[in-house]
Amino acid sequence: MKKKLAILIFGMSIPFAAACGQEATKDSDSHTAHTHTTANGDLQEVTASADTLPSFLDNKDDNMRAVYRAAAKHADVLDQMPCYCGCGESAGHRSNLNCFIAERNGDEITWDDHGTRCGVCLDIAATTAAMTEEGKSPSDIRSYIDHTYSEGYAEPTPTPLPGA
Repeated sequence: MKKKLAILIFGMSIPFAAACGQEATKDSDSHTAHTHTTANGDLQEVTASADTLPSFLDNKDDNMRAVYRAAAKHADVLDQMPCYCGCGESAGHRSNLNCFIAERNGDEITWDDHGTRCGVCLDIAATTAAMTEEGKSPSDIRSYIDHTYSEGYAEPTPTPLPGA
């Protein structure tokens, strides 16, 4: 798993693109899936658990699906990491987690497609997951993320420091 996530970090430099304002999808029973588009154009979809990825990832590559799985697995750590893509201002995100998961309600997850269109979001999540798998503390990971993205990127999301 560590090796797979490390490979993801290097593969995230590939530009990602997706259409904004996608329409609601149909599930296998031809019922409208639990999807909606937010005011900023992000598509959100509810699934019963982290075991079911959203349909907006169906046509995405394995690396992107792996980052979304890692975001769900390490949600508690990603919630302590800022994002430096500008989504704090443009989308009201509070942490890097919000680029992938808008909300958790028990096992149910509201996924967000923001991360599908943003290499910075993907890089931060992949790095965080890999460092978590290596046993690094949230504080160490946060220091690394803040240092790495301190110049040349947008203002970070208003994410409290770990343990604050």
